[in-house]
Amino acid sequence: MSHKCHSILRDRKGRLLAQVASVSADLPSGHSIPEHFHPEDQLIFASQGVMTVSTAQGIWVVPPLRAVWIPARTPHSVRTSGSVFMRTLYLLPGLVHSLPARCSVIHVSPLLKELILHACTFSRLNRRIPAHRRIMEILADQLQAASAVPLQLPSPTDPRALRVSRALLADPAAQSPLQRLSHGCGASKRTIQRVFLEETKMTFREWRQQLRLLHALKLLAAGEKVTAVALDAGYSSPSAFISMFKRQLGSTPNRYFGN
Repeated sequence: MSHKCHSILRDRKGRLLAQVASVSADLPSGHSIPEHFHPEDQLIFASQGVMTVSTAQGIWVVPPLRAVWIPARTPHSVRTSGSVFMRTLYLLPGLVHSLPARCSVIHVSPLLKELILHACTFSRLNRRIPAHRRIMEILADQLQAASAVPLQLPSPTDPRALRVSRALLADPAAQSPLQRLSHGCGASKRTIQRVFLEETKMTFREWRQQLRLLHALKLLAAGEKVTAVALDAGYSSPSAFISMFKRQLGSTPNRYFGN
């Protein structure tokens, strides 16, 4: 059951206090924030560590230099991997028009990073204050220009495909062929392939690879070595894992987390 948070932009009588508000928190590895939702749009950024945001639609993994956009009233929970320096902005719905009406991970440019960190030095930003208005305008421009990053793992809704996805989420390194997984869930291999493509917009193979990448990101953030992560994520060798990681995120794991 989701627990609603009271508006951070309004007082108890519902009067608007500001258009943007911020919350900063330094969280230990393995910290969980139970499912809840906000009446505001939300941007969650971590300058260190990895966050996993879960909704009914899927899982979004947020490494450094990425942020997750959570539209207003979207029930979600958060779990940290590694020590996380979390910086959150709450925005009045409609303030940023171009971002989607669903969760998404976006790339955080150096300028956007500094804007988020600067905005978080204010508890609230009100457009009636000229200095605040300038920050909000540049922030909105940068968010509208930000590119989405494919770091989500959509969840199928078909009960048979859902059982397959849950089995793999419990053991991302499992090498069980789809034929066996499908049989155990009461469906044919072809049916599961069709359902995954229809409901997640990914082939089953792409979905499984994405699961392993997101699992690896969490392990790397927690300080695990690349060789151990490669095996734990189901790759045959560290080189195969590094090649996949570079193809997906444009950098080797060590360089990515070193930065």
